[in-house]
Amino acid sequence: MSGSFLDEIVLRKRQEVADRKVSAPLEELKETIETLGRPRNFFRAVTKDPAKGTPQKRVNLIADALSVLTDGPGFMGELSFIHAIRDVVKLPVLRKDFILDPYQVYESRAAGADAILLIAECLETSELIDLQILATELHLTCLIEVHDVENLMRVQDRVIGFPHRSYSLLGINNRDLRTFKTDLGTTLRATDLIEDKNVLVSESGIGTVADVRKLRAAGVRAVLVGETLMRSGDVVATVNELFVLAD
Repeated sequence: MSGSFLDEIVLRKRQEVADRKVSAPLEELKETIETLGRPRNFFRAVTKDPAKGTPQKRVNLIADALSVLTDGPGFMGELSFIHAIRDVVKLPVLRKDFILDPYQVYESRAAGADAILLIAECLETSELIDLQILATELHLTCLIEVHDVENLMRVQDRVIGFPHRSYSLLGINNRDLRTFKTDLGTTLRATDLIEDKNVLVSESGIGTVADVRKLRAAGVRAVLVGETLMRSGDVVATVNELFVLAD
């Protein structure tokens, strides 16, 4: 872990988790989980072959899964958003947060998440593996996110595909969490080092059809787009521009 901004987030998150353990004890979360059905398959949704058909038919199929921010103080998210969204759509849902503690994995499952984000810059390898094993036991997909080559090599060699291949995806975050600057080249420079591009997801900084075309040319099949859609005045038109017109 490095960078003062990220350090501050992690310190805040650890205190937040400690407080939540008191307000919602782990045993209560486990009881809730027992009442839930099996999660939707986030891994399969993201890695399946792209939808075929005319642009008019495909526009409704572009989103294969949803990423939901649940970090409150920093990003105006709420854990309750997951159930609220999952109740009205059939797509699998990723909990996007700073997950550092096994408690949060149980919490994510109890909240209705189908997948969780694990940020390599926030976690030691042993912590990543422990969280990933627990997530697998709870039938959750893990999107393991890296930003630099050092962390890419660390997780690709020891974490991606563990303990079962169909439970982990590799995310390349084009946003540096230390500076919050984005650079699409982060993914483009990393693609030659990635052994299995089928599990690759490029995240952040994707704002134009040219960006999508560059990523596709590099072998990227899945992208996570958030800010561009949130800032758009017409989400459908933006989706058409980014994906349908990129074909």
